[in-house]
Amino acid sequence: MDALYTAAATATHGRDGRTVSSDGKIDLELGIPVEMGGNGQGTNPEQLFAAGYAACFGSALGLVGRAAKVDVSDAAVTAEVGIGKQGEGFALAVTLRVELPEGLDEETGRKLVEQAHQVCPYSNATRGNIPVDLVIE
Repeated sequence: MDALYTAAATATHGRDGRTVSSDGKIDLELGIPVEMGGNGQGTNPEQLFAAGYAACFGSALGLVGRAAKVDVSDAAVTAEVGIGKQGEGFALAVTLRVELPEGLDEETGRKLVEQAHQVCPYSNATRGNIPVDLVIE
């Protein structure tokens, strides 16, 4: 692959530290969620992954929608990223909730969501590695 763009960010002190992007546009305090024994102050990696996946999937949906001449510009994507114990370590699972524009028939919407799942870089990176459930709302 020839990269069109490369993002870089540096994290210090792991989940209980800080992350900063190379251009300084992201500069966040990180914190462990209460559910995992932390104080819940600060952003956590799962939130960052969810935000990135939701935005990327929304763009992929727009791409396949334009190719099919279907307006999905009012679609909204919510990514839910779960983390839990798996064996000796931890694992992730994702649910993508896609709210399609009113008036779009269910069959067309499902087809576009499935096509977006094939072209989205996040979907391609996770495929076969973690479960990703697609839910159309």
